[in-house]
Amino acid sequence: MKKRSTRENYLKANRKASREEEIRQHGHPVCYQRVHRSKRVYNRKKNKADDSDLPYFFAFSAY
Repeated sequence: MKKRSTRENYLKANRKASREEEIRQHGHPVCYQRVHRSKRVYNRKKNKADDSDLPYFFAFSAY
């Protein structure tokens, strides 16, 4: 059986301590790799949800 190097143990211990500290501060794990969406980007699903109060049928008057 191979022994792990001390560097690997050091990194593993630091990562675990960092994660536990993060959870203690925020109450949950924090994801740093999540994609940030701009508010100005077109989002069909959100736009469709916003238009739910519009009627489906529009009646136009004839000339």
